Amino acid sequence: MIKILIYEDNSQLREGLTMLIDGSDGFSVVAAFKNCTNIVEEVAAFNPDIILMDIDMPITNGIEGLKQIRKVNTEVKILMLTVFDDNKNVFEAIKNGANGYILKKTQPSKLLEYISEAASGGAPMTSSVASQVLKMFSSLNTSKGEDYNLSDREKEVLQFLVDGYSYKMIAAEMYIAIDTVRSHIKKIYEKLHVNSKSEAVAKAFKDKIL
Repeated sequence: MIKILIYEDNSQLREGLTMLIDGSDGFSVVAAFKNCTNIVEEVAAFNPDIILMDIDMPITNGIEGLKQIRKVNTEVKILMLTVFDDNKNVFEAIKNGANGYILKKTQPSKLLEYISEAASGGAPMTSSVASQVLKMFSSLNTSKGEDYNLSDREKEVLQFLVDGYSYKMIAAEMYIAIDTVRSHIKKIYEKLHVNSKSEAVAKAFKDKIL
């Protein structure tokens, strides 16, 4: 039996969720509250397996409730159940230890699947939320990586190499002699521990140097 504690300020939805879950085999709602003001005491008293948590609640919202619980309990599974699928709320929920993020428009049968998934160690997310998460991590991955102590001038030369410029073209663009270009490139190769233009370009992409 999966024991569920609900936090939802909309009384109709709170009662509807309780009826849906209690009426399904293998699930039991141990309690339901309109906000998270006493969440630490309530979780200790009811010892749920899963918490279904709204975000937008009066007095103490779901993100704050999540933070409070995670200070004292890292075992209970917490599913955010909300109308919000914006980056800020998704990021805050995941950062503070939510086990899943589900939109309120989720079909009842799917909601029960998500609860079961979370209870068995999964991290269920509505598809639109999963897309937001992928975008967030993708943007994080585009942050600059190791720069190998390259000078600004060397980075400029490396960028020209990445863009396919020849030594002569780089010299013309930077108003320097070809021998100076060669000198910069030799230092770039040494710092990147590579032996060719193709290796330097590959490393620039792989390690997000530029």
